[in-house]
Amino acid sequence: MTRFGCIRHAPSLWNGERRVQGRQNSPLSEPGREMATAWGKQLQGLPWNRILISDLGRVKETGKLINESLHLPMHTDSRLREQDWGEWTGLSYTELLERRGEIFARQQRRGWHFRPPKGESRLEVLARSQAALRDAARNWPGDKVLVISHEGVLKCLVYYLCGRKFLPSEQALIEGYKLHLLQICEKILLLEKLRILDLLTLKGAEPEALF
Repeated sequence: MTRFGCIRHAPSLWNGERRVQGRQNSPLSEPGREMATAWGKQLQGLPWNRILISDLGRVKETGKLINESLHLPMHTDSRLREQDWGEWTGLSYTELLERRGEIFARQQRRGWHFRPPKGESRLEVLARSQAALRDAARNWPGDKVLVISHEGVLKCLVYYLCGRKFLPSEQALIEGYKLHLLQICEKILLLEKLRILDLLTLKGAEPEALF
């Protein structure tokens, strides 16, 4: 069994502006940098073997700050990138709703087939992120891997494992900054525990009780 503790990157400048980042990048905000450093100290109590990250800058920056406490081998995989939002990349959500509100709402109702113009679908994000974790399980069988990625990637993985249709009427399962545990056992990807540690408040299960 290979186990994955999955988190999203710390807050970036564009997160603070509520702007669509997709595959474009924005550096971490100063509060984001402070949060990532604090996460490293909290996550230090867990028996991680390595860190696996998206290759986008805001995730690399988060991983570097966390790893100042963990001192682990760190690997990048482009398949853990955020969803490509195509023509909507760089827009604030206010601008998106004002300029493309009707199209955006129609895409939201498509669930897993949601695809921004010239972007990628959630099904494509799911396929590549699952492949990344399966390859990691083959490369590091039995390891406990801290995965730092993006909200869109985490939603695709968790919503699929929970049987969600990814419709706006469904209650959110992924929100904020929390640690989620996934595992691959006998080549099957499974959800082990959801929202087990709130990284904003550092409240939840004691670190030694998570694995």
